[in-house]
Amino acid sequence: MINLFVSAIVFGTVILYGALGEIITEKAGNLNLGVPGIMYLGGIAGLASAFAYENAVAEPIGIVCILVSLLAAFAASALGGLIYSFLTITLRANQNVTGLTLTIFGGGVANFFGGALNTLAGGVGQISIASTSAAYRTSIPGMGTGNWFCQIFLNHGFMVYLAIVLAVCVHLFLNKTRAGLNLRAVGENPATADAAGIDVTRYKYLATCIGAGISGMGGLYYTVDYIKGTWGSEGTIEALGWLAVALVIFASWKSLSAIWGAYLFGFLTWLYLYVPQIRSLLIGALGLEEDALQVLNLTRSSQELFKMLPYIATILVLVIVSLRKKRENEPPAHLGLHYFREER
Repeated sequence: MINLFVSAIVFGTVILYGALGEIITEKAGNLNLGVPGIMYLGGIAGLASAFAYENAVAEPIGIVCILVSLLAAFAASALGGLIYSFLTITLRANQNVTGLTLTIFGGGVANFFGGALNTLAGGVGQISIASTSAAYRTSIPGMGTGNWFCQIFLNHGFMVYLAIVLAVCVHLFLNKTRAGLNLRAVGENPATADAAGIDVTRYKYLATCIGAGISGMGGLYYTVDYIKGTWGSEGTIEALGWLAVALVIFASWKSLSAIWGAYLFGFLTWLYLYVPQIRSLLIGALGLEEDALQVLNLTRSSQELFKMLPYIATILVLVIVSLRKKRENEPPAHLGLHYFREER
C-alpha cells in the first residue's frame, strides 16, 4: 500500500504543476484548455535539451543538466502560451477552440520529435539521459529508507517539494501583492481595471505565458523523473493534463487547495491497481469469506469505472460549490470572455 501513496504523490505532482499554471492563466480571465499540449511541449523540450547536452560533453554535470532541461521546458511551454495569447488576446480567437487546437498541436509536435529522438538514439526506449534523470531523482540522503512516513513523503526528487513551494508562492502572489491583486482585477472586470490604469493586455500576456511555463514543468517532471528520461506516446501526459484542468475547478481556483487535491487525484488515478489488495485486507480484517465483497472483484470494465473517480470527484465539488453559491469559490467573472477596450 505504500507504493500507492508514493504513486499518488508522483502523479499528483505532475497534475499540480499543470493546475498551478492554469490557475494563474485563468485568474487573468483566459481559459486555456491547451494545458495537455503545453505539458507535452515542456516534456519533449526538456528531454531533447538534456539529450543534446549529455551527448555533447564527456562528463555531464548534474546541476547543468537540471538547468538546461528546466530552461528549455519552460521556454517551450511559454512559447505555447504565447501562441495562445496572440490568437485569443490580440486576434480574439475563440478561447475554447484555440486551447483544444493547442492540445492537438502540442501532442503532435512532441510525439514527432520524440519519435525522432528514439530513432536517433537507436530505437524506442534507447534514449539515454542518465545523468539528468539521476539528478532529478536524487532524494534526501537516508530519508527514504526509514519508516513508512519517510518512504512516502521523503523519498522523492526536488521537483515534488518545488511544486508545493510554488503553490504557496502563487497563493501569496495572488493575495498579498499589488501585481497579484491587479491580475485578479483583470480577470474579474478588465474594463474597471483598465480604467484604473492597469495594462490589461500586458497582464493577460504575462499571466498566460508564465502560467504555461509552469504547466510545462509537469510534463518535464513526468518525462525526466517518473519514466527516467525516455519518451512514450501512450498518451499519459495528455490524460494528466486534463486532470490538471479538472483540478483547477476542484480546487476552486485556489493554489493551496490544489496541493491536497492533486495528491487525491493521484491516489484515485492509481487506486484501481490496488483494489484487489484492499479487498484481501478487508476480508482478513472483517473475517469474511473469500467470495465476499464481490463488488471489489475488478474486471476490465470496472477498472475503467475506477479511473473515472477523479472526474466524478470534480463533478461533486461543482455541485457542492453551486449549491453554496460562495463568491470566493466561483471562477473569475470574465473567464473565457474577450475584452474589447472600445466598448468600455
